[in-house]
Amino acid sequence: MSDQDNPSTDFIRQIIQDDLKSGKHNEIVTRFPPEPNGYLHIGHAKSICLNFGIAQEFGGRCHLRFDDTNPAKEDTEYVDSIIEDVRWLGFDWGDNLFYASDYFEQLYDWAVTLIETGKAYVDDQNAEEISKGRGNLQTPGTNSPYRDRPAEESLKLFKEMREGKYGDGEKVLRAKIDMAHPNMNFRDPVLYRIAHAHHHRTADKWCIYPMYDYAHGQSDALEHITHSLCTLEFEHHRPLYEWFVENIDVPATPRQIEFARLNLTYTVMSKRKLLQLVSENHVSGWNDPRMPTLSGMRRRGYPAEGIRNFCHHIGITKYQSTHDVGVLENEVKQVLNRDALRFMAVLDPIKVIVTNYPEDQVEEMDAVKNPENPDLGTRKVPFCRELYIERDDFMEDAPKKFFRLKPGGEVRFRCAYWLKCEEVIKDDTGEIQELHCTYDPDTRGGENPPDGRKVKGTIHWVSARHAVDAEVRVYDRLFKKENPDAAEGSFLDHLNPNSIEVKTAKLEPALADVEIGETVQFERLGYFCVDIDSTEDTKVFNRTVPLRDSWAKIAGKS
Repeated sequence: MSDQDNPSTDFIRQIIQDDLKSGKHNEIVTRFPPEPNGYLHIGHAKSICLNFGIAQEFGGRCHLRFDDTNPAKEDTEYVDSIIEDVRWLGFDWGDNLFYASDYFEQLYDWAVTLIETGKAYVDDQNAEEISKGRGNLQTPGTNSPYRDRPAEESLKLFKEMREGKYGDGEKVLRAKIDMAHPNMNFRDPVLYRIAHAHHHRTADKWCIYPMYDYAHGQSDALEHITHSLCTLEFEHHRPLYEWFVENIDVPATPRQIEFARLNLTYTVMSKRKLLQLVSENHVSGWNDPRMPTLSGMRRRGYPAEGIRNFCHHIGITKYQSTHDVGVLENEVKQVLNRDALRFMAVLDPIKVIVTNYPEDQVEEMDAVKNPENPDLGTRKVPFCRELYIERDDFMEDAPKKFFRLKPGGEVRFRCAYWLKCEEVIKDDTGEIQELHCTYDPDTRGGENPPDGRKVKGTIHWVSARHAVDAEVRVYDRLFKKENPDAAEGSFLDHLNPNSIEVKTAKLEPALADVEIGETVQFERLGYFCVDIDSTEDTKVFNRTVPLRDSWAKIAGKS
């Protein structure tokens, strides 16, 4: 299914349709609000497609707003990567790029107002004391000894907090709501904490920073967001979101709506765990092609359209579920099957000598560039006396239903000739070194011979004389377990030791001209993308997806 098809109406779109029909809103404004403390992953893609997609569908706008309220974990590297990823995914925010730090002064002024109206106070308790005082779901919290501090004193202390007179953790600003409230988020939540950390945009201007629950709703209101779409973990935060909007004179009243986040098999989605994979060198970086990050998927060769189609396919619900990563890979394959050019490559080569073919002769065979798009025409592939084939396309002691090359057997070499194996050449250890074959000149282009005999097998090949050497990285699932988070022990215990296999491959010469970032099909093997590690001397290819899902067979046997 193309991402250009009209999306089905989910519960969020139904709410928006009703709001427009009733006249509650004349224009729909959404936002995508990432925290710049890591790279975006496939879970963020669902939110991006939802927020930007809804804005497009209803003729509104979507803002990109960075929730940069935690300077100790944020960096311009992450800001730049997020901007690149959202654009690559196919979306544009126009002039609507914002940062929560744009609103620090206004958020501070509103916090002052909350203190003046008796709805906030400065608390001297440390984090452990505050946590203990909040109680639990069965036990109400206890009031801070500073809860009834006079507003004038809290105002003075809050100003001094801003001026840097106190160290990290010495004081916080808390809302004064209800320490016995059944919703834990209402038990005097922290609004501001002290953090003497350099901010990537405001430098050292501030040493107090607003908490997410306080900053988020007010930022939405300042931008006149109509529908603030969040994942389900924020459902219990919604009443607090609404409390702030109601108790502060904000310019608009946004509505928060929650939906189920995206979970994938054989994957972890926690940004903390992804950071751990990177920092402990279990992967080569945030853009390692095994990572579920958008930069990793882009490097692996996933087309943005395939990711958008996947997000459309799984839809929007309120029910938590885990989606099979094979569904994502299938959407990727559908796009690549339509768009990717075909070439031949041999990943584990064994040499074939065509003994009855002239030694100095070279023919150019016509091969289709993409059977799904005949308008692309054909390409020329050189054929000569010495060839390479895949080692597993030959079997010396072959079973009856093995239809590839075997002693005395005949197969079709794709777009070339029929070849028959006459002799197997081995070294002193018994390792096969060469296959000596003969060809039938009446079968050029793979045509059936005049005598009417048939073959069932077709294999790919590369001319040894013209072959281009390349490094091919065959990637697999990063984890062995379908749900590494739920499996026994640490998620790191379930890393797949075979998640990458590096091969020195032989490629048809046309692949030397494929550009970095381009994804092609290696016939019969899968889709492969030219990696950024490629040099003028050596191309590096990443396997995007195989043509067949070997994990499906494993799952079927378990």
